Amino acid sequence: MSSDYDIVIIGGGLSGGSLALALQDTGYSVAVVEAVTDEQRHSSPAARRALALSYGTVNLLRSLGIWEGVAEKSSAIRDIHVSDRGHFAKARLSAEKEGVDALGYVITAGGLEDHISDILESSPIERICPARLMGFSAGPESVCLTLRRGEEDLTPVTRLLVGADGVQSSVRRFLNIGLETRDYRQTAIVTVIRPEVDPLGMAFERFTSTGPLAVLPMVDGCCSVVWTQAAEEAERIMALDDQKFRTRLQDAFGFRLGKLELESVRVQFPLELVRAETMIGPRSVLVGNAAHQLHPVAGQGFNLGIRDIALLAEMIIDDAGQCRDPGAPRLIEAYAEARRTDHEAVIRFTDGVVRVFSNDWLPAVGARGLGLLFLDHCSMAKHWLTRHAMGLGGRVPRIGSRPE
Repeated sequence: MSSDYDIVIIGGGLSGGSLALALQDTGYSVAVVEAVTDEQRHSSPAARRALALSYGTVNLLRSLGIWEGVAEKSSAIRDIHVSDRGHFAKARLSAEKEGVDALGYVITAGGLEDHISDILESSPIERICPARLMGFSAGPESVCLTLRRGEEDLTPVTRLLVGADGVQSSVRRFLNIGLETRDYRQTAIVTVIRPEVDPLGMAFERFTSTGPLAVLPMVDGCCSVVWTQAAEEAERIMALDDQKFRTRLQDAFGFRLGKLELESVRVQFPLELVRAETMIGPRSVLVGNAAHQLHPVAGQGFNLGIRDIALLAEMIIDDAGQCRDPGAPRLIEAYAEARRTDHEAVIRFTDGVVRVFSNDWLPAVGARGLGLLFLDHCSMAKHWLTRHAMGLGGRVPRIGSRPE
């Protein structure tokens, strides 16, 4: 049968834009529906947050032709220093010992989104923006959508609908897919600092009794700070003036990088684990934050999502020479099954780290101290953890050659 599009992606940010670029040379007609304009997305507080991209994620972005245009806006992570505030145990992960230039890279979400948007503008992908999904009905061979663009209603038909529209996903809501949630009762305070000492590619993960404090190297000698606090304490910290806030932050982090100066305003985000009960519906798939949102402690959220996108694109491309139906039930069911192990492993690891490293219960304090000591002195354990931090712990999806 004929359809307006083979694939419609709801959400044109990091996940949706990356998926569209992965599919642009497949011979399929692809459209991206985005609710906000590029200007609105660029000016949002979320655009200023730092993304820790794993080594594997950067390789995937490079295969899409995305990375070369933003590499100069990123900062390499060459070492990761892990410590527990008030205790002597620590561990250090090194790119040099793994034989790579960097364990990962840090870039602002806005910088990466802007570049993806620029590439999409010159691609054959159709962008419907700004427009909102008002509803849809799925049949055995297609999905009929209702979109609202200004005062105009659009009713395109597609063979595969992809929800890449974030944690508040309208696609997930219209599919009546439930959520598994865990409220950590924590808040992430995010800002940018300029330390007295250049971190020289060193990222820091410092655990405290109230939650982790991540300091990530950025361009121009600055660092991104993601400081997790109990929700009530976060409110009190956010109410401090800049000087008192800087003093509290300095006390929590220490003077390893000398004196810390604030370079940006502070923003805060509530933290919870969110996971869709299923990633698929009739001729529909959820990817990225529409399917899962993680605590930022291990920096795995976007890295997990980009593997969703890479595998979905890989399976669609590999199947193109057979039935050429990207929404075939057997294909999307196989996709959901293939992603299950990675999702469960990353979610279990991230949630476990939050539980162990966000409290001052004496047995937990002792266990994490022993764990860091073991990690620092056991090369096999350190290699295993480093490989996982690099996004190379399991099967890495590829975005293979396009069919003729």
